[in-house]
Amino acid sequence: MKIAVAGTGYVGLSNAVLLAQNNEVEAVDIIPEKVEMINRRISPIVDAEIEEYLKKDNLRLHATLDGTAAYRDADYIIISAPTNYDEELDSFDTSAVEAVIDQVIASASKALIVVKSTVPVGYTQSIREKYGITNVIFSPEFLREGKALYDNLYPSRIVVGIPQNDEEVAEKARIFAQLLKEGAIRKDMEIVFTNLTEAEAVKLFANSYLAMRVAFFNELDTYAEVKGLNTAQIIRGMCLDPRIGMHYNNPSFGYGGYCLPKDTKQLRANYRDVPENMVDAIVEANRTRKDYIASQVMDRALAVNGGEDYTIGIYRLTMKANSDNFRKSAILGVMKRFEKAEKRVVIFEPALKENALYGHEVIRSLDEFKQISTVIVTNRMEECLRDVQEKVYTRDVFCRD
Repeated sequence: MKIAVAGTGYVGLSNAVLLAQNNEVEAVDIIPEKVEMINRRISPIVDAEIEEYLKKDNLRLHATLDGTAAYRDADYIIISAPTNYDEELDSFDTSAVEAVIDQVIASASKALIVVKSTVPVGYTQSIREKYGITNVIFSPEFLREGKALYDNLYPSRIVVGIPQNDEEVAEKARIFAQLLKEGAIRKDMEIVFTNLTEAEAVKLFANSYLAMRVAFFNELDTYAEVKGLNTAQIIRGMCLDPRIGMHYNNPSFGYGGYCLPKDTKQLRANYRDVPENMVDAIVEANRTRKDYIASQVMDRALAVNGGEDYTIGIYRLTMKANSDNFRKSAILGVMKRFEKAEKRVVIFEPALKENALYGHEVIRSLDEFKQISTVIVTNRMEECLRDVQEKVYTRDVFCRD
């Protein structure tokens, strides 16, 4: 099969590498540097498995800036363009997805378009009606940043949304699901076929559930800290119940990253004409958690310094191990609260090339950073901070993501 993949972020590049094991794949991007890196077999994103697989000789992967040619010759076109959340529209900005569809139509391609960008519930059907096309389906991804290819190689499930009463498209969709399975190492995953809108709902509800779990354990931690209780002991005693499970339960500064904040807000928007309480509460709980964390940090700094003239040090903006991405990181929301209170903030973040971020100085030397920080704020504790542990504020009770 000939497959084109529009976008080479975590979703696009991991799918391109997965499928290029058994198919001819053209990865399309608008950034020349990324295209050049991929063709030199260098990953433009931090992902150990992608870096490893790009070095394999049998990988039939080529990157290009010329989407028109790639789309014209493809049997399948995967769209993995970004869909940022637009606060004013109260919806995802799907313009990048539609720009690809416009280009596909202009190329006279007969390929099946598979949307993997996260979209509002009902979007794919509306696109079919808007463009008068039938060759477009939706298949959600369930990937972690930094572990995207691993999650494609060992998928928990494959979900493909297909239109009803269109056997030709349905058959192509079934073949696409098999292509994903062929590229995976795990072979016993369940393949779930739904209609188009149900597949979109699966993605938003799955991420909103994960956000709810993060928010729950964060609120448990807030209660424990205020009441002087041991958060870790409460969580252990609770999560040994197999119905709850000892996973995804380490407190943090809030859920963040590229997916959970925008997906919960989009689901809330999709509930506009449906009664609900919980989805709105998930979004609000994240805001409350950041307010609480910022307040605790400033109280700690005031107590240590004995006055308002203190410096808050932010150690790392990234939220997870093996990631260089801090888009929508929860700590950025906490920092905004420090800014509003007009507190001095300095940042230690090796992934930043700039000397300042949002007007805050970036400190290159870890030793200097430790020395000038009254309180060091870190989402996850690291060994290099043990020598100044008395300065550190973190809610990391299990020392893991």
